[in-house]
Amino acid sequence: MSKAVRYNEFGGVEVLRIEEVDRPAPGAGQVLVRVKAAGINPGEAALRRGAMMDIFPSTFPSGQGSDLAGVVAEVGAGVERFSVGDKVIGFSEQRSSHAELVLVDVDNLTPKPENVPWEVAGSLYIAGVTAWGAVHSVQLEKGETVVIAGAAGGVGSFAVQLARRAGATVIGLASAHNDQWLRSHGAIPVAYGDGVADRLAAAAPDGIDAFIDAHGDGYVELALALGVSTERIDTLIDFAAAAKHGVKTEPGADGRRGAEVLAELAALIADGHLEVPIANVYPLSQVREAYTELERRRTHGKIVLKP
Repeated sequence: MSKAVRYNEFGGVEVLRIEEVDRPAPGAGQVLVRVKAAGINPGEAALRRGAMMDIFPSTFPSGQGSDLAGVVAEVGAGVERFSVGDKVIGFSEQRSSHAELVLVDVDNLTPKPENVPWEVAGSLYIAGVTAWGAVHSVQLEKGETVVIAGAAGGVGSFAVQLARRAGATVIGLASAHNDQWLRSHGAIPVAYGDGVADRLAAAAPDGIDAFIDAHGDGYVELALALGVSTERIDTLIDFAAAAKHGVKTEPGADGRRGAEVLAELAALIADGHLEVPIANVYPLSQVREAYTELERRRTHGKIVLKP
């Protein structure tokens, strides 16, 4: 037996519980991973509330989570790339990573570099791959200016650094207490709130070329009002605005597999070229507390569960 997060109905954090489940057995092409760390993400909270059931239907009891890092505990038939004891980074497509043991398709795993901490490796997939895709989606070129809304959050902190690596001038929309972090990573901080359009115009006197919205709440309309063309706007959260205005929501990963992007991001972290801020780490038993903090939307960086 092993422990896993489960819920039987849509709702708030109160529906989450820890259950004893049978030890998963890997089938052909699968790897059983003993999880060392698993990140949590806003999309998982939306799924749990039923807000995305038309796009991502749920069945009950439901597990939760995509991001994970851990140690290979068992391999299924035909798996040759990994052996028992290997340290790996990966993702589950079955909403199951918030658990002690998780079955993962072998193609969804990549080796974990030794100098990448577990909590960083385990929170890399959703935020890192999404940010990587968004930066590619808006087609940044050296010398261009991009605004990133939600610049200090899980996705935004990745996007800021990746956009800077692409040679862009980055304006980071975030709460004022994140100014120091944004400046230290080469971004121009601009605070949310009344007058934000004027502050953005002042920060970019030559205009804004692209806009990545990792926050929602009217930023697609703001980008359009600032003269950004629809093909250079990517929203990761405001799908209604995207449908209304025709801006991008696709990740822009150029057909690359998630594990390939994971490997690239992990290598950047291992070489000191990419930082993953960790806001907090909770034991699996405190999954409700972890999501309570996440859903306040005030954290800088990633929140991680450790079984």
